[in-house]
Amino acid sequence: MLTLERFSFGVGDRFAHQAKAQLQAFQKLAAEGIVVAPVWNKSNREHTFVGSEPQNVLDAAKAAISAKGWEHGWHVDADHIRLETVERFIACSDFFTLDVADSIGQPTPLADVQAFINRHPELIGTLTIAGLSEPFTTTREEVEQVASKYFLAVQEAGNIYRHISARKGEANFIAEVSLDETDAPQTPPELLIILAALADEKVRIQTIAPKFTGRFNKGVDYVGDLSQFEREFNDDLAVIAHAIQQYGLPANLKLSVHSGSDKFSLYPIIHRALARTGAGLHLKTAGTTWLEELVGLSEAGGEGLVLTKEIYAYALAHVDELCAPYASVIDIERSKLPSAETVNTWSGPQLANAIRHIPGHPEFNPHVRQLLHVSFKLAAKAGARYLDLLKSNEEIVAKQVTENIFERHMRPLFIG
Repeated sequence: MLTLERFSFGVGDRFAHQAKAQLQAFQKLAAEGIVVAPVWNKSNREHTFVGSEPQNVLDAAKAAISAKGWEHGWHVDADHIRLETVERFIACSDFFTLDVADSIGQPTPLADVQAFINRHPELIGTLTIAGLSEPFTTTREEVEQVASKYFLAVQEAGNIYRHISARKGEANFIAEVSLDETDAPQTPPELLIILAALADEKVRIQTIAPKFTGRFNKGVDYVGDLSQFEREFNDDLAVIAHAIQQYGLPANLKLSVHSGSDKFSLYPIIHRALARTGAGLHLKTAGTTWLEELVGLSEAGGEGLVLTKEIYAYALAHVDELCAPYASVIDIERSKLPSAETVNTWSGPQLANAIRHIPGHPEFNPHVRQLLHVSFKLAAKAGARYLDLLKSNEEIVAKQVTENIFERHMRPLFIG
């Protein structure tokens, strides 16, 4: 079976120009003695917005691997795919994030749920798991309730998994199941029930992305109770380790943190947990590289700065339209967004500082950052003008991309 490395790190590259700069961060980390596998991820929705194809992601990754001489593992993720969208990714991806959010909570035949419970009497009663903050007790009714909520989602994961397996062969791809885009976080008992159901469905997942308590907004820090997150994260690690033994799931099954980019306050917690348990991690970032492109173009001045200001002005004028698809993962206070006229008076470094995520910097503006995060389609509309500016300012843009990934993400996560 194609095996996902202990540590893997998802990177988005909206316009397929930063793979070398991204890979440079992984090389810097490897020079520190820590090898993390890059996973280039792009969703069907992003391809649709930008007008790209999955083959573009693979081609950019291959070119970077060759140019930089990367000798370790790497992958291309068909991000948040469903049965109706998976086909275009089959030939170009070896990592598939199975998105089953729409099936969560859908009505499930009672007979299927009862059969599941009868197969798993061990889920009922008090269960003590090594590493869990406290034992948990579940009744048959509670197991039935959880199984009913997630059963069709697990079946859908099975349908997608078998479709990919039939086309690629089960040994030739990595599967992740995404449960994070739902209404409520999964508790440890719920996660265990879900893992048991996935094992029954013979979905050989290597990473699972649960929903955690708190806000995981795009491109900005975590908002929530840090002690509660730490307890949840450690409990989930314990449940996964138990499920591997109990249900014969892949031995390298690990937690995935989606929208994990820029969750700076969580990185020390995750680092401690990984060091304590020896567990693995998949952390998925998305639009931060696109934002670093804007930072670099702002710093470069000239036409790069002009276009960045134009993108902001258009985004501000179309804020409702741009934010609607991302409403559940952004928190923008309109009153904190400066006018286009104000931004037009800013220097390149001023605009760069507003976008660049350095909490505590007096010029950083998380509302500007979030708005631009969801506005990448505007650069796509600019077409060759935007891409030509990336090429002509490659050095300064690449510096921002590499520094962001290595210094602000990888160092606290993996080095501490």
